[in-house]
Amino acid sequence: MSTPASTVPAGITADTTAANASRALTIGLVGIALTSLGIVVSGAQVIAMSWLVGVTYWTAIAIGMLLLILIHHIFDASWSVLLRRQFEHGLSAFKWLALLFLPLLLASWFGHHDLVWPWMNPAHEIHGGHTVGQDVLYLKKASFLNLNMFTGMTVVFFAIWIWLAARLRKASFTQDADGNAAWTSMSRKTAAFGIPLVALSLTAAAIYWVKSLEYHWFSTMYGVWFFANCVRGALSVGIIITLWLSARGDYKGILNKNHLHSIGQLMLAFTVFWAYVTFSQYFLIWNANVPEETFWYNIREYGDWWWVGMALLFGHFFIPFLALLSYRFKVTPHIIRRIAYWILAVILLDICYNVLPAIKDAHGHPAPFLSIQLLWTATAVIGVGGICAWAYFKSFPSTKLIPIRDPRITECLTHHE
Repeated sequence: MSTPASTVPAGITADTTAANASRALTIGLVGIALTSLGIVVSGAQVIAMSWLVGVTYWTAIAIGMLLLILIHHIFDASWSVLLRRQFEHGLSAFKWLALLFLPLLLASWFGHHDLVWPWMNPAHEIHGGHTVGQDVLYLKKASFLNLNMFTGMTVVFFAIWIWLAARLRKASFTQDADGNAAWTSMSRKTAAFGIPLVALSLTAAAIYWVKSLEYHWFSTMYGVWFFANCVRGALSVGIIITLWLSARGDYKGILNKNHLHSIGQLMLAFTVFWAYVTFSQYFLIWNANVPEETFWYNIREYGDWWWVGMALLFGHFFIPFLALLSYRFKVTPHIIRRIAYWILAVILLDICYNVLPAIKDAHGHPAPFLSIQLLWTATAVIGVGGICAWAYFKSFPSTKLIPIRDPRITECLTHHE
């Protein structure tokens, strides 16, 4: 197959890629340093919770990229081939995300065991003067919620994601060199067992890392909520990267309106899916009216957290839903880019809504949303995001701009609705 001239990154040289990588790494390290300094100002617990938000946010986006690649292969899709390559570069962040999660594990092992997750310390005081070790709801879950299991499962999560990412990247990048269609078959087989592995691991990760912050709470839809945010975040980042490359001239003759429309359709679908899952979770808990479930929402209707809930209702669903109904909005670069930024912002707000109210005062009320903690959450998100961007730019020059020898590349370049 002849290689289109436009598959060679015209606007990206080795020097510019290295400069982008260096800039991203600097931003990441500065963000991490500023977050670390926050321990002196706000204390270790506040910084640890902010760090959990940052790592969870970017890990969710990376998981979404992994899932979309696996779904691409299992359906043998053609239109998404060019988008897949940028996701493959994004997968290189997994090993660094594992390293960035390490401080939370070390703090749990060698610092205050209950710094983040209260159930890690049986002597942690809870309501009524009791301790975690005396709590029957904890004792029933103790075989699942313990430090050894938490550590082992977290290692397993990242091992699964890193291994699947390595298989997919190897198959795709090697096919660029030798053109062997067997690599496509390998990727399809990886997708067959990879999708259930990722589905189970992301669900367990969401329960361990976030839901167990308030271990009394029950929700059977939590993993699906996390999945929806993973995919929405990945699609939004994919749009931003794609339009950035297009603006530089690298996707000239490759990207067309039909690609943008297809991505926009998926963004709309998962916007509706997120709303369905979130509403169902709230409605079932409200309707059952079981104290072990309703308390989670009750504390989030306290103080300014009520306004955060309203912001999620309109910002996470109504605004992007109405915007993405428009064909023109989906295919107009500067509009769909703004929608993508908006979605990324509300996903971050959603994760904050799930994590930060776990910090409570002596009366059991959550710490205010509008507090200095927002500063440390922002530095944590910027720090982790800078490292992920650095990993992307380091991977970018390792292969072609698009999978030039993929069997469906011609269909992709001529994609139509």
